[in-house]
Amino acid sequence: MSLEPISIRDMESQSGDIYESVVVMSKRAKQVLSDRIVEEIIDSNEEEEMGVYDELIENNPDDYEELEKPTTVSVNQFIEGDIDWKNKEEES
Repeated sequence: MSLEPISIRDMESQSGDIYESVVVMSKRAKQVLSDRIVEEIIDSNEEEEMGVYDELIENNPDDYEELEKPTTVSVNQFIEGDIDWKNKEEES
């Protein structure tokens, strides 16, 4: 689950500017992480009842599911061309 080296030419093929490519991938990684956090909050709220808790909910380490890192997901999506983005045009 590690990030493989990426050719700069691959990144430039998706976008004409290497810096734009890095910004797009970093913003997508933030979106992936944010989506995971929201999903976790929704799942935990569905399982819990409203009220006072006398017991702490313990998570079993055997139930732990290792997910792919957000950076790896965003880079792979960028290289495969699965990310669409637009440049904000400056208003004069």
